[in-house]
Amino acid sequence: MAKGKNSLDIVNGPLLQNMFVFAVPLMFSQLLQILFNAADTIVVGKFAGESALAAVGATGSIVFLLVSIFNGLSTGSNVVIARYIGLGEHKKIEEAVHTSIFIGVAGGILLTVLGISLAPTLLRMMNTPEAIIASSTLYMRIYYSGVIFLLVYNFGSAVLRSKGDTRRPLMFLMLSGIVNILLNLFTVIVLHMAVAGVAIATVASEALSAFLVCYTLMKEDDATRLEWHKVRPTGSVILNIMRIGIPAGISGAVFSLSNAVIQSSINSFNDTSIVAGNSIGANIEGFVYIGMFAFSQATITFTSQCVGANRLDRIKPIVIYTFILSCISAALLGNGVYLFGPKLLGLYTNEASVIEVGMVRTRWVARLLVLNGIMDIFINSLRGMGYSTVPTVVMLAGICGVRLTWVWTVFPILKTLESIYWCYPVSWTVTSIIEFLIWLWAYRKVCVKKEAVA
Repeated sequence: MAKGKNSLDIVNGPLLQNMFVFAVPLMFSQLLQILFNAADTIVVGKFAGESALAAVGATGSIVFLLVSIFNGLSTGSNVVIARYIGLGEHKKIEEAVHTSIFIGVAGGILLTVLGISLAPTLLRMMNTPEAIIASSTLYMRIYYSGVIFLLVYNFGSAVLRSKGDTRRPLMFLMLSGIVNILLNLFTVIVLHMAVAGVAIATVASEALSAFLVCYTLMKEDDATRLEWHKVRPTGSVILNIMRIGIPAGISGAVFSLSNAVIQSSINSFNDTSIVAGNSIGANIEGFVYIGMFAFSQATITFTSQCVGANRLDRIKPIVIYTFILSCISAALLGNGVYLFGPKLLGLYTNEASVIEVGMVRTRWVARLLVLNGIMDIFINSLRGMGYSTVPTVVMLAGICGVRLTWVWTVFPILKTLESIYWCYPVSWTVTSIIEFLIWLWAYRKVCVKKEAVA
């Protein structure tokens, strides 16, 4: 496929330079998403009160749990399209693009039905305090009424990212985020809609971002051009997307499930200050994840294209560069967030008890997110090489298994907030070690295949 003005020569170009060209817009995209999410939380916390803040925060793990499978499938689309680009198979690229958009639309319809109907049941299963369950249910139902826009945007941006274009998704997020903030201020402060106002603003901004990414794809001049009459699943392509995407989605679901159990344990204190403090602490962690996310996405896209083009000599340098850059980013931002934690948390709320809880989470989770970054690099390199099932199985044991065991054994004994958060660094460490060993095995196997073909 000819390289357009928005595409990168990932296969033959300078690795480190192209990584920064790819990753920097992703960092800003992630920063904007976090800032806009923070704006949601700040507006609710400052102008609607602690209960409204807790109500929105209590839904986070459930929202991610239901969406995670389709986020994994968008990762599968990224890998498959990047592989076809490396191979130069125009017809397959076209089929993969339209299959991806079909999955986004169909998945959005399915999640809308599930999210609206299951909201109160899921919230009660998580021991959500009765004082906020009505508001949390309202938020989830409004959010899921527009979740189709989120999925269409995710699959559309995966198409752009597969050819190295991270600049235009950044612009879309910037525009939609501004709309989100303005609508938050209007619906919460002017109309006094509290939780409902935040949910409506989120849906409206996601609708805008979905429109922008679809409009852009419709104007492309290469095989990634979107034509709505061609939007349908192609058997061989959807199987390839599912082969990578379903294990990746299960990995995301594993994270979300374990986080839902942790949220349930936090809810068991039956204290809105603790629920709210945990929510803003988790929100702050997003700032630490900026570089980790960008470099882990670079790992999967660069590896996929290079494997497709049989440039296997670039796999190891890709991992080394992204590993170092991710660790540096996470260490600097994690310690920075902890150092300025009280001031940052104070932007969300004036309640000292809520800030205190947020600092407990920041101390034990945000500062140690570098361990999560290490794990992500090896997992995404494995996915880029075509190995998605094995790292998922390890995730089941290393993340879900360790965290659930911890919450069901250690937490009941100690019964402290700190003892809940300790399960994060323990599970990241265990999983990172195992994923690294699997990566060594897979890398050697790929190199042996190359030598055998040669």
